[in-house]
Amino acid sequence: MNKLGLLIMFLSALVIVSCDKDEDEVSERFRFLTGVEWESEELLVNGIDASGPGELLEDFKGTVKFNEDGTGSFGQYSGTWQFANQETELVITTEALAFPLTTKIDELTATRLRVSTGFPNPLNPQEQLSIQMTFKSK
Repeated sequence: MNKLGLLIMFLSALVIVSCDKDEDEVSERFRFLTGVEWESEELLVNGIDASGPGELLEDFKGTVKFNEDGTGSFGQYSGTWQFANQETELVITTEALAFPLTTKIDELTATRLRVSTGFPNPLNPQEQLSIQMTFKSK
């Protein structure tokens, strides 16, 4: 009986240690995204630069930071972020946008982040704009 109790305690401890290890491990994509500050490189709408004054992506220009706790700053915006669809998409939520912005991750390395999405044209909501944003690590 004593050996059985000792075996159960050992196995329980092993399970607890295994679970803790899984929670502490983060994916490579998570480390890439949160490990650096990103600087905007290209902000395109339908293939044309849209980062200038008065342009649609002007407020995304600058530094982007994805914090490990799910908060972040995205140019002039601040809010929250999360991975979706098995870490192939980023969902950014900010009070400045009426709805969460879901982007497809086209490229994510330690030095480069490129995302794309469709977005309703503010001047003609029936038209979908093609948005591509590229960032480099600072």
